[in-house]
Amino acid sequence: MQQHIIKINDLLHFQQQDLENVKIRFNQWNGSQNPMEDYKRNPDLVNNDWLFWRTKTRFFYVGQIVICLLKLSEDNWLLTTIKKVTKELGKYNGVNYEGEELEEYKQYFGRVIIKYHKTQQAMGIYYKKIYNNMEVQQILPTIYDGQDFEGYDKVKLSYQQLENILSKGKRDWIAALENQKAVYLITDKQNGKLYVGSATSDNGMLLQRWKNYISNGHGANKELIKLVNEKGIQYVKNNFQYSILENYNAKIDDKIILKRESWWKEILQTRKFGYNKN
Repeated sequence: MQQHIIKINDLLHFQQQDLENVKIRFNQWNGSQNPMEDYKRNPDLVNNDWLFWRTKTRFFYVGQIVICLLKLSEDNWLLTTIKKVTKELGKYNGVNYEGEELEEYKQYFGRVIIKYHKTQQAMGIYYKKIYNNMEVQQILPTIYDGQDFEGYDKVKLSYQQLENILSKGKRDWIAALENQKAVYLITDKQNGKLYVGSATSDNGMLLQRWKNYISNGHGANKELIKLVNEKGIQYVKNNFQYSILENYNAKIDDKIILKRESWWKEILQTRKFGYNKN
């Protein structure tokens, strides 16, 4: 049986006479900032700041309906809000508009994933030009709040991603980390330096260990303390990535984890070239 394709307008039901008044803004990595990280911290950063940002080109006009989409993957976009522009602020290189959310669509915000292969370079496209090519890929049961835990071997988190997971208490991640011992890796993406650490019962397992890094940027490690003192915690927030080299259940002796930590320090030469000093 052929599966019925649901198009975006099957959900939104814009009438033919209204299509001229609707525009879509596509938000994605711009070379320096990732709107997904902003969305996971605070959806309004995307639903207002990214949506209504303007350079010298006029993007919207008062009375226009604007659809905000956020890139999830190559052809998948998350519908985050739909607003009607109520005011133009006259700013350049800043948030230039104000708008009010359309209540009739609120049930879809953060839940509808749209499949669309974007070939245009423009961030803004009129709805009438592309809506017939936009398929509803999925309607999530709850509002999207970041990636799900997919396995210890696939953990690769920025500071912002880890902070978001911990602050929101994402259950799958918390369950995976709270009783887990591990040898982990911190990567400074700015200079390539590495730090190898271990999570054992003595330091509160992996969840608590990573909470310490998020709280102050250094987790009480001497070289990382020095780095934070010199460059500030914002440097850590912008450049650090957290991953797992080896994971162990809570019954494994701490001495085994510490031996494996030392082995990885030697293999990766983090005492000589990285942030490890012991």
